[in-house]
Amino acid sequence: MNNSSDYIYWSEPHCSKDALTDTYGWFMQIILAVLAFTCLIGKRFCEPRFARRPWLIWFYDTSKQGLGALIIHAANVWLSPHLTGNPCTWYIVNFMLDSTLGLLIIWAGIRLAQYCARIYDIPLINFGEYGKPPMCSAWICQCILYAALATFAKSVLALVLRLPPVVAVLSTLRLSPVSDPRLELAVVMLIIPFFVNILIFWVTDNFLMYHPRGVSTKIKTKVRYQSIKKEKSGSEEDEHSDDERLLGASV
Repeated sequence: MNNSSDYIYWSEPHCSKDALTDTYGWFMQIILAVLAFTCLIGKRFCEPRFARRPWLIWFYDTSKQGLGALIIHAANVWLSPHLTGNPCTWYIVNFMLDSTLGLLIIWAGIRLAQYCARIYDIPLINFGEYGKPPMCSAWICQCILYAALATFAKSVLALVLRLPPVVAVLSTLRLSPVSDPRLELAVVMLIIPFFVNILIFWVTDNFLMYHPRGVSTKIKTKVRYQSIKKEKSGSEEDEHSDDERLLGASV
């Protein structure tokens, strides 16, 4: 695109159909990806030392989330220009729906997979559990399942956004306070997604981590009970030995 066309392109009142995939748009997306990845690294160091995941387990957990986010983001970038109205507005509408209703659908799918893993004894689909030592096959299986969940959630929301009443309402929306197309693109692809992703990535990472159901509590209770029982038995043995010594002395 030459200089004259660039001037005409950025002189439009709202971002055009190609705004999400031009050089500036890709630059915004790369910055967002780096910031989101940094957020997940920071979350790992916020975990207690005794419960902090090894780097391999952390990579297995976060890579699933990265794959799902990539699928949803690519779908949003592709869908937004094909809808009637401002593509930047459609992108942020898609993004907010994915971060709320889409996340709810994915959460339900994860819980269903974990339930099936326990009931039917299929550890490969128990999110966050990879075996000891960690198996790559479990990670691949969970990546495929999470990608399928993300695709399903995005497909459901995309169909909802194609309904004529929804299109009629949302196609008239504009980011009224923002008139500059570059700033509008930065708002919808970097500023708003960054703050929302801090919360969403943190929450989703907790979904994908391995949480044994009641195992830690039961183990602690059992160990404590055994230690108390051992102390009691030890004190009783001491009492018996003292009695035996007294009897022996009297004889």
